[in-house]
Formats: sequence, C-alpha cells, structure tokens
Amino acid sequence: MSDEAPDPVVLRAVPSTNVFRSDIFAGKVLLCSGGGSGICKGMVATMMKHGCNAAIIGRKADRLNAASKELEKEAGNGTKCIATPGDVRKIEDMNESVKKTIAEFGRIDFVICGAAGNFLASLESLSSNAFKTIQEIDLLGTYNLFKASLDEVKKSHGAYVHVTATLHHTGIPWQSPASAAKAAIETLSQSIAVEMGPWGVRSNCIAPGIIKGTEGADRLTPKGAEDYVASQIPLQRQGDLHDIANATVFLFSEAASYINGTVVIVDGAARNFPGPFLPYPTSSLDQKSIADIVKGSRL
Repeated sequence: MSDEAPDPVVLRAVPSTNVFRSDIFAGKVLLCSGGGSGICKGMVATMMKHGCNAAIIGRKADRLNAASKELEKEAGNGTKCIATPGDVRKIEDMNESVKKTIAEFGRIDFVICGAAGNFLASLESLSSNAFKTIQEIDLLGTYNLFKASLDEVKKSHGAYVHVTATLHHTGIPWQSPASAAKAAIETLSQSIAVEMGPWGVRSNCIAPGIIKGTEGADRLTPKGAEDYVASQIPLQRQGDLHDIANATVFLFSEAASYINGTVVIVDGAARNFPGPFLPYPTSSLDQKSIADIVKGSRL
C-alpha cells in the first residue's frame, strides 16, 4: 500500500442538456436584469437552450444588442432574445422593459434579478456615496424589477430567481457594500415568497461562490492564487457557469414547484471551510501593502 496521499477527486461541471429535456421551457418567457454579461448571461443562455424566449436588461444598449444576438446564435433552436436597455435603479425603465417584453412575447413566466455592482474597498476608504450606489443597483434594482414584473408573473404563476452571493454568510474584508445588499436581497426574497406564495408565485435565490472566468472572480481572487483558491474549496475547483445554470433550470422547472423562499448556495462547500480571501489582518491594518495583489481595489 502506497504511503503517498491520493490525489483529490474533482467532480466536473456538466451542461444542463445532459440532465434536463431540451423543451422543458417551450413557450415560456424569461426577463433578466444583468443578462448581457457574466453569470446572468450564462443563465439566460441555458434557459434558451431549453426552449425559453428571453428579454435582457442592461444600461449599455450596444452591448446589450450584441449579447442578444449572441444568445440567439448560441441557443441555435429558434428561441428569441430581445434587448430592453434600462437602468434597474429607475422604476420607469423597468416598467418599460416589461412593456417591451409583453409586446414581443405576450407573457412573462420567469424573472432573474441579477444586475449588480461591486468593487473592493475597505470600510475606512469607502465613501457614503459609493456604499449607496451598490445598494441602489443591487437592492433597489431587484425591488424595481420585481415590482414592475409582478402583475405579469402573477398571471403566469411564475417564479423569481435573485442572484446573491456568499459574502455575507461569514464576513469578508473590503466587501461590505455588496455583502449588505445581498443579505437584504435574500431577506426581500423571503418576503416575496410569503406574500406571493398564495398567488402561485415562487421566489428563491442562487448564491454563487467563486465562478471562474467572471469579472467577480477576477476581482476577488488574488493575482496568481487561482490554484490555491481552488485547493481551499472542498470540491477542489472554482465554480463554472454550468453550475449556476443548472441550479437556475432546476429552480424554474416544475421539479422545484414546492421550493420557495430559500437560498441555493452553489459554492462547492467553500462557505463551510472559510479562509480570508485577502491577507488577514494585514488587509485591515496595512491596506496599501496589498493593493498590488488585487484587481479593482479602491485605495
């Protein structure tokens, strides 16, 4: 018997089409904020591969229009995606996005509230205005899209998925604005689940861990530490867009019809084995000394 420790087992992400039927959302319509890029774009792409038409929301019209064309091409099954440019901080913009979606597709079954802002900043360097901006994009933006779409989602007995995070489940340096906003969104989702449940409307959250290849992962992973970060996750890898997409398909499917008001954490159990993602306590005591190892820091 060898004295050497065995290599860890790594469970790979799989496409949703390996698990779910390709037509489970035929005739359904998804509206998604933040759908022009990152995690939310991946969620939309996967929903479309299963027959769902989509409308995506973002502030930059040119980027959004390009993303909608890319999503249709990637789906390759005749499903359609329209761009509805708007600022989630403005309720009138969300009302207009809903109006355009109804004009195009006639209904809204599913809503992903995923627009988000984030940056690295210590509490001492963080301005009141910067803190307020994140709350407006994340929390107010979630409420505005919920409010604007509710009448249509009630008609279809549909569902909401809010994209949060695991930041606030422990407490992470330099992430207080996003942590506060995501914690509030999870609480808001619980209220939606309770108040709207009798109307046949469900509300749940997906809390991603570190998802490789996304802007968030690039910002939060110290330069050159990708392998080390993966080794500190019990499942021995960073998350993949497929991991979040699969959770999305499940929560919107009829298989999840009795799941309401919960948070699905997709992080490989990283939250159960937490360690500081920045050098600690140096990140609090000598902030300037670590500015060169993180991207997007505000020092």
